[in-house]
Formats: sequence, structure tokens, C-alpha cells
Amino acid sequence: MYVADNNIMEKQTINVEEEEEVCEWECVHPKVESLVSVNIKEEAEVKPSTTETNRYKNMESVKKDDLYLGCQDGAVTRLTSSQSRHVSRVNIKFESLESDTKKTEEISSVETLEDQPPPTNPFGNCLHELHRLAVTEFIRNLEDQSLSGDPHNGSVDFETRYTELMIIEQDIKVEFVMNGKTCERLEKKGETKNCKRIETEHLFSRSQRSETLPRIVVVTGESGIGKTTMIQKIMFDWANGNQYQRFAFVFLFTFRDLNLLGYKNEQHMSLTKLILRHYKYLSDSEVKEILQKPESLLFLLDGLDEFKHKLDLTQSLMCSDPDSCVPLNLLLSSLISQTLLNGCSVLITSRSMALEALDMQRVDRYVKVVGFVPEQKIIYFKKFFGDTDLGAKAFQYVEENAILYTMCFNPSYCWIICRVLKNYFMTPEEERGPAPRTLTEVYVMFFHIILTNHRQETEDQRKVLIQLAKMAYYAVNSKIRVLNETQEISTFGLQSVITSSFLSGLLRRQSYQEHITYTFYPLALQEFMAAFYFYLDPSEGIEELLVKLDLCKDGQFKILIQFLLGLARQSVFKTLGWILGESERKKAIRILKWMKHKAKQVLKGRDKSEALLVCQWLCETPNKKLIRDSIGKDLEMDFYGSALSLLDCAVLSSVISCCGELKELDLSKTHLTPEFIRRLAPGLNYCTNVILDGCNLTSECCSVVSSVLSAPHSKLTSLRMNGNNLEDSGVDVLCEGMRNENCKLEKLMLISSNFTSRCCSALSLTLSSPHSRLTDLDLNYNKLDDSGVCLLCEGLKSANCKLKTLCMVSCALASGCCSALSSALSTPHSQLTELWLDFNDLEDLGVNLLCEGMRSENCKLETLRLNSCRLTSGCCSALYSVLSAPHSHLTILDLGINNLEDKGVHLLCEGLKDKNCKLKTLGLARNGISEKEKWSLFFLENELYKSGRLVYINTV
Repeated sequence: MYVADNNIMEKQTINVEEEEEVCEWECVHPKVESLVSVNIKEEAEVKPSTTETNRYKNMESVKKDDLYLGCQDGAVTRLTSSQSRHVSRVNIKFESLESDTKKTEEISSVETLEDQPPPTNPFGNCLHELHRLAVTEFIRNLEDQSLSGDPHNGSVDFETRYTELMIIEQDIKVEFVMNGKTCERLEKKGETKNCKRIETEHLFSRSQRSETLPRIVVVTGESGIGKTTMIQKIMFDWANGNQYQRFAFVFLFTFRDLNLLGYKNEQHMSLTKLILRHYKYLSDSEVKEILQKPESLLFLLDGLDEFKHKLDLTQSLMCSDPDSCVPLNLLLSSLISQTLLNGCSVLITSRSMALEALDMQRVDRYVKVVGFVPEQKIIYFKKFFGDTDLGAKAFQYVEENAILYTMCFNPSYCWIICRVLKNYFMTPEEERGPAPRTLTEVYVMFFHIILTNHRQETEDQRKVLIQLAKMAYYAVNSKIRVLNETQEISTFGLQSVITSSFLSGLLRRQSYQEHITYTFYPLALQEFMAAFYFYLDPSEGIEELLVKLDLCKDGQFKILIQFLLGLARQSVFKTLGWILGESERKKAIRILKWMKHKAKQVLKGRDKSEALLVCQWLCETPNKKLIRDSIGKDLEMDFYGSALSLLDCAVLSSVISCCGELKELDLSKTHLTPEFIRRLAPGLNYCTNVILDGCNLTSECCSVVSSVLSAPHSKLTSLRMNGNNLEDSGVDVLCEGMRNENCKLEKLMLISSNFTSRCCSALSLTLSSPHSRLTDLDLNYNKLDDSGVCLLCEGLKSANCKLKTLCMVSCALASGCCSALSSALSTPHSQLTELWLDFNDLEDLGVNLLCEGMRSENCKLETLRLNSCRLTSGCCSALYSVLSAPHSHLTILDLGINNLEDKGVHLLCEGLKDKNCKLKTLGLARNGISEKEKWSLFFLENELYKSGRLVYINTV
């Protein structure tokens, strides 16, 4: 992903100044091949002390990829400027030399430190800076894991090509950020109160909530998100004097390497011995001296989730002596709990699944790497491609592919997508095939490039591939990521070809001491090869695997299944047909049949997360018939209350688009940002009914929804956006889409969406638009006021208005709007049949005005709800006149929670008895009615029933 360019090496010089004399030395390590140059004035000499001589003499040479640096036998040569070699720069100043006379003694042109008197500083800057040099050398020799033989391959430099990641800090010490909380959401201001962005250099800085510096920091993040690279960047910046300069020594240990100690029966280890094993240029006495100042030490522990042993920070018997040999897990537990080296600082990286091993109450800072935000994605592309225009072109292509773009938040996926697209766009246009659209296609192209470049390298490439793929399946099935050279590599017969450049394009080699291990790289290549195995090997049956996949409940095979389906596509067989063979198409057909059955079961079940996973699998094989059959004949998808991620939104959109039609999509109570809605938009076009209640939508989201409404092929007829903070601006934007001739919306619900009368003009224009199809409009619990309703009524009176149901419950209305409503009801073009005005202070005056319009022969109102409108018997005479009017269509009248009393009810009963009355339901609950009057109403119901009219009178 991001690594230092080990082809770039800077000259490293050590300036040794004392008064007017400067000495020039070079320490030569034959295996690291690095030099520590000391510039001196001609004719000037310095002889180190015996103590200094012995220290250098005891340094052991080691391999550079193990982070070891030493001076073989203390060898030091004085070279002229023409003999200097280009190495990393390190400045070391000796604070004092033993005597002025020794400064001017001549030394021969080639001498060892054994012959020189040492400086008087026995620890100080020299050892400190030598450690910096070792760290720098280690970082600079990290190689970019890239395509073997790719002419466009290049290594990545931390100084010029590293792209910062989004890291968030959390107040609480639990896994707060779940899969649905992607970096795009977390970046949004005010999105969450419990986390904030933090820069890498501030991980050990004092927070506003604490007066003390953090000592224990935990960094989490999913696989491939960049945790290890972040650790390497910290080491790089420390060694170059850019970060964490309050630490004199920074020691890195990976849990993957610590697992290998067991091979030499070294599970029992002291901290001193552990450091000596990893940093062999340090002597025992030097390590002990270093450990005397724990507050100046930083320990980086990378990959807790890979540790084979279990940490226990709660046990009482901890180790406090750095020289005591104890079990490795106890040693690390003691270090993390501060029982050992109290005051030192520790940074631990891990996937979240392993955090249960830690006592989070002891953690001072808990952060999560959530990947690239959109701005960082384009920066990464441009740095990766080198050519800004080409990088922008590739990024534009990815932006247009919702799934690939979304996956680029993960640096590892971003890396392989860039690798494939760089090869694709640098291939002559006439020689290119289709660009990759799915994750499987990206991996197929990556794999195809390697196969093509190395087709002639091995005698039987297919046989090697089968062995490699079989090993990959073994690793997935056994839940292992690290493959040992003496075990897995040997078992699967790959020892003879493991060093080939063909396999180096698929496997990353790592060495620790005498152990050599391999891992598949990039992310998910192991699962890809495991899935590929079942298509490669004709002798390998598929039924046993499918049974195993059905029984698996922990998600162990979820990525393998994704590739298994993706590889079943006909286009894949065209790309890799020469290696697969047509006979394996039978397996592909069987896998697709299994997927159809599996998807039907899951999508009808209650497990929303599993349903989202199935949709992700279906995206890898955009087969319209398969997807329609999987969703079922009802064509409904319900993800109420699910924690959606941006990837989930892209996947849902892709599945719905491929299906071509969805009757209902319920995403209520899912947290959706504008970016989430943008990714859903293509799929929403194919939905008939969309429910987005309580999704934290804003006015910005309305712009995207508006574009969906106005899309030429939009099928959306019903939209619910209740309980969102749309505001007036959001409703205005929605109305723009609804006025478009392409809009087919018939029902719109905007209950409690925080808008006011200011948007009613836009709503009115929508109702009067010649293209409007709106029949149901629910505006409950918004502060419309009388002025807003008066504006709305202008649209209601239009000949173009097709509205049949209007709900304005609790909209801060009074009698001032009732004249306008009455006029709208009596207009010749009125189609309104249902009007809800509950919980508004209309009072008797307002209802009397309303009744004037309801008595008109043009009024078609069938349902009127006036619950809790502060009514008394004073309005019942007007209501009586409506019930008995010859043109009345009223069938439901709800007057509950008012104060009509017996007098008002008696008048209404007279209206019920009228031959023109068509009322079927009368609501009179909680109106101060006496028991006597209730009995009268009961007898009236029976009387009407006997006359052939069924009327329900509710008084409860």
C-alpha cells in the first residue's frame, strides 16, 4: 500500500564538533550496507574511549528486514569524500571528548574503534541516533507489494506518496463506531457527539478532557484499513525528527512475529531479552540502562488480533521486573497494564474483534482508523498514478461505479483498484476489454495480468495455481493468514517455485530471525484464490463446500462466497478460459442455483445484516432473473432500523437497478447522509414506494431525492419522509422535482419535518402544476400557520390540482385559514375528499366558516377530522346544516376531544336523522357527554340500523 522507496537513499552524516575540531568516521555494516559518515576537518583526529570501543564492538550484525543494524566487529573507516556512499542522514553530536590533546592525535587512514579512545558520553546521543538510523533504514527498505513484472510498478515513499487516513477518537471505551458509521458520516459536522477526528501526531497528546498525557492508546480498524502502515509512518516520522520527539526510543513489535517465538520454545521471555532479540545492535547493559527511563519509551504493538495467546490484564500476578522471564502473554499484559515499566507509553493496533482481551478501563485513548474520506481518495489516486491527468481519469471512472468508489475508503482495496486501472488505462485503447465493474472483476484482471506476464516462467503453471489455490482454501478454512515456509508452503508443494517472480506477485514474503512466512496480498486475495480453487481443480467437488457454507454462521466464508459467485459469470470464463476450461461451467450453474435458494431464505428472514450481505453477493453476478427470483414475487425489501454503510447503499442500489422494479423499500430509522442518498439514488428510481422515516435527512438530501423524482425513468409514486429535518429549503427543492413533467409521485408524507409557512408557496405551485399527479399530501406536525394554508389553498383551487387527501394535524392553525379552505372546498375543480385538521385551534368560528364551503354542491369532502380543535356546541348548528345538505358527501366526521356537551350532540343527532345525511361514522369521544345522552345515542344507532342505515357513533 504505502511504503518507503528503498531505492531512494540519502547520505547520512554524523557531525562531531568540539571547539574548533571536527572528526570524520564511518561505521560499516556489511548486511545493512549503511554508513554513518562523520565529517572532519583535514588533519584533525579523535580517539574514542575504551568504553565506546567496547559498545560498538559488541554490536551484532543482522538482517535489515528484521530492523537490525550493527557495526561488524566495531569496524570504522575514515574515508575521503569520494569514497562516501549515499545513505540516510543522521546527525550525532558528541557532547564532549576526553581531552583536548587527544583531539589532535593523528590516526591512520584505516583504523578500528578498538584502537580509539571513546567519547565520555557513554549513552547519550550516539546510541539514540544509531537507533534512529536503524529505524530509518528499516522503513526505507520496505518494498511496495506490486505486480511482478509490471512495467508501471513503483515503490511508495512516505515522504512524498503517503496519504493521510481518517482517524476518529471516541469518548467512550467501547466499540461505538459500527460498520454503518463510515468515514463519510463521521466527517459530517455534528453527526455524532461521541467521536471526533484526531491526527496521528496527537495520539499521545493531552486531550481537553484530561490533564495527564495518555499512556495506553488503542487503534482499531478493519482489515486492510491501514493500521500497520500508520505504525510504520509513526516510526518513519520519529526517526526523521517530525513526531513524538519526547520519546528517546521507539520499539516496534508485531504480534505476528511474536507468535513465532514458540517455534524455538521461547514462550518465556523477559522484556530485556525480547528487545535484544529484535534490536541486536543493543547490548544487554545498554537495554537495561534504556529501561531505567520508562517515561521516554514508546512501544508499538501491531496486530493484537493475530496473537495466538490471550492477554489478561485482570490477573493479580503481573511481572514488574524487565529481567524476569515469564510467559509472553504475561509479559505483554504487564507492559500494557503499566505494572512493568510504569510510565512508558504503549500503542496497540487491532481489529475490533480482539478488543475483549483488553481491559478498556485501562486505556487512555481509543481511536479508530476509518479509511479515506472522498478528498483523500482523489489524492491517493493522483499520487499512485504519478500522472495527475491519468489519475483523475481513473478516479472519474471509479466515481461513476458506486460499489468500487465506496470500497476505496479501504486503502488495500484502493491499492488493487489503482493497480488494475493503471494497467488498463495505460494499455492502448484498441487492445482493452471492458473496464472492471465488480470486485471480482478487479481481482480477475489483477490475476490475469500476473498470469500473462509470467505464463512462460513455470513449466506447468496450472498445476502450480491449483496447489496455490488449494493452500488458500486451506488457510481460509483454518482461519489463518500467515503461511509458514516449513509448514504450509512445504505441505502444498510450493517450495521449489516460491521464490519465482510469478508467486511474488501474489504472496508477500516476511522474515523474522530464521523464520520465513508468506501472506496473500492484497486484501482478500486469499479468499479469491480459495474460491478460484473450486473452478480450477476438476477433481474437487462443490457439494461438500456448499453444505459447509450453509452451516457456517460466523461469516468466515462471506468473502469467499462473494468471489465464488463473481467467478460464476460467463465473462470471467472468457477472460480466464485458457486456464479454467469450459467443463467448469457446470460448477458455476450449481453455485448460482445454490445462491438463489440461499438468497430467498435470507431476504425473507429477520436478520437484516445477513440480508445486506446477500445483496452484496448478488451484486457480483448482476443476473436480473436471479435477483428477481431471490427477492420474491412481492418485490419488497425491508431494512427498518438497520445500520447501513455507504457500501450497503451502493449494493442496494445496484441490486434494485438490476432487478428493474421494486414495489416497496423501507429504510426507516436508518441513518442516511446526503452521500448515502446519492449512492441509493439510481436504485430509488426503480422503486414504487420508498419509506425514509426518521433517517436524519436534511435539506441537502432533498436535492438528491428531487433528482430521483424528475428522472425520466423514475417509477416512484409514493414517498414517506416523516421525522426528518428537511426545513423550508428542503421542501422547496422537493417541489422542484415534483413539478417536473417526469414526476409520477402520487403520495407524499412529510410529517414532523421542521418546515413552516415559507415553503407553502412552493407546495401550492406544485399542486397547480399541469404535470402534477399528487393525490395525497400529509403535512402533519409542521408549523404552517394560517398564512401557509392560505397560500396552499391557491393551489387547491387550481384546475390542475388532483389532491384528494390533505392532512394538517397540529400545524398551528386557527380560524384565520378556514375561509380559504372553505373557498377551496367549494371550487368547481375541487377533488378533495379527505381533510384532517386535528389539534388546531379552529374554534367554533373556524368550523362555521368551513361549513359554508362544505354545503356547496361542488364540495366532495367525505372525511373530516376535527379532534381537539376547541369546539363547543356553538358550531353544531352549522355542522347540522352540512349533514342535512342535499349535496353532502360526508361519511366520516370525527369531533373527539372537544366540549360539545349534550346540547351540541343533540343538534348533531338531528342531522343524523335527516334523509340527506350519508354519515357512517361519528366520533364524539371525550366531549363532556352525560350518561343519559350516551344512552340516547345508543338507541339512535339501533333506530337507524332498523331503517337500513349502519352508523357507528363512538363516545369512548
